[in-house]
Amino acid sequence: MTSVRMQLILTENWTMTSGRDLNTLVRWAREAEDAGFDSVMASEHVVLGPDAGARGRMANPREYALPGNQDPATPWPANLLLLSAISSVTTSLRLAAVAVLAPLRHPLALAKDLATLDLLSEGRLLVLPSVSWSRDEYRALGVPFDKRGRILDEQLEIWSLVWKGAPVSYEGRFFRFRDVYVEPRAYRPDGPRLFFGGEGMPDHLVRRLVRYGHGYNPLGRPSAGDLDRLSSALRAAGRDLSELELVGGTRGVFPSGDSCASLPQALESIPEQVAAGFTTFCIKPSQFIDDPDGVPQFCREVIRRVDALTS
Repeated sequence: MTSVRMQLILTENWTMTSGRDLNTLVRWAREAEDAGFDSVMASEHVVLGPDAGARGRMANPREYALPGNQDPATPWPANLLLLSAISSVTTSLRLAAVAVLAPLRHPLALAKDLATLDLLSEGRLLVLPSVSWSRDEYRALGVPFDKRGRILDEQLEIWSLVWKGAPVSYEGRFFRFRDVYVEPRAYRPDGPRLFFGGEGMPDHLVRRLVRYGHGYNPLGRPSAGDLDRLSSALRAAGRDLSELELVGGTRGVFPSGDSCASLPQALESIPEQVAAGFTTFCIKPSQFIDDPDGVPQFCREVIRRVDALTS
């Protein structure tokens, strides 16, 4: 049987539960672990403004939240705090902090938060740093939107230093410090597992994956050419594509603007993705069910169907 890992998306399920009822998300995570899921995912925004809905609202509220398709009042809990609560009630479930908006925080403060959660969970933390897309969000927090990629590059350099030892000094364009200690350090000697993603395969994504990446979580389905480019860049650096955990996905097809999608139809693409090297697959329960108490049965059904498809 092919080893396939399933990841339950916790945020964006507001057709099933209130954005204020975060304890329900914690319960779902525990139920997902019991059903055999490998991980849970929580994304974030700090704030949203009018540009969150600049492209019009999603046709069905169960669809994925994408740049410009959502209500600015959409709840996005602080994902590191949410995952910390989940860590305390689970034992093996990996914790995927996705879309961590690194440029909106100081790298030393964020390094401390990430290392603490990784240590608390005994190495179960997965982190996908992101520069994101909302100019309104950057403007509200006083961070230059057009420099966000260069800020992230410095942050990644700083993390790679402070997670490995101390004291650390750094002199960059955006951050400068001397002889600092960030203790306690993360569970692993080189820090939490870092994932990177996005649309296509631009130069900055290739560079970050090659230098820091443990996993690749694309937005949408990458082309064979994208994967070939990444594979070539990894080989040139003495690495191999097999070293990266490739994260695929499922997407519901909605018959109408107020209906759920078919689970069997959404899972049909998994064998094809497995053949391309993908091993972890995200799924959002609210695309398929409306009952918040139905998550345990839903998770068991997902595992049963995926096992049958990939055996």
